Amino acid sequence: MRTMRFHPNGYGGERRDPERVKRDGWRHGRCAMADRIWTADCVADHFEEAFRTLRKLPPVKVQGYFNTWPDIVRTSREIAAMEPQPMRVWPSAAAITRLEQTFDWVLWIEEAERKLVWSRAARVPWKQISGELGCDRTTAWRRWQLALTKIAARLNA
Repeated sequence: MRTMRFHPNGYGGERRDPERVKRDGWRHGRCAMADRIWTADCVADHFEEAFRTLRKLPPVKVQGYFNTWPDIVRTSREIAAMEPQPMRVWPSAAAITRLEQTFDWVLWIEEAERKLVWSRAARVPWKQISGELGCDRTTAWRRWQLALTKIAARLNA
């Protein structure tokens, strides 16, 4: 008797060796940019990556006053007593290029669909999205899938 196993989206039941993961990247194992067969899952992954890349970019600030004084030279004891600064991870050039491509894709769908796709990329809960749209959760999910399918069909054309 065969038992059915649940595999998360994109898993496919195969285990990739670590060298392949290093070479291809853990996120892009099933839908790399060179592939021409786009699915709704690949497009959703791209939007999630684009959202993460946007979060990593530095904030836009108005150029205001600046300080011309030299930096303070601190002793090792003062450095040890200071609060640790959070480490900032900057996005790679390839990630920014994929982000710009994703910006071009959103022009292919309606404004309401854009808000829905970006909300899901930001991992906003379905309950909150359905409240904003004024529809049921499954209806919001169907609209999201339709928007991703529109983009995937345009990419495959």
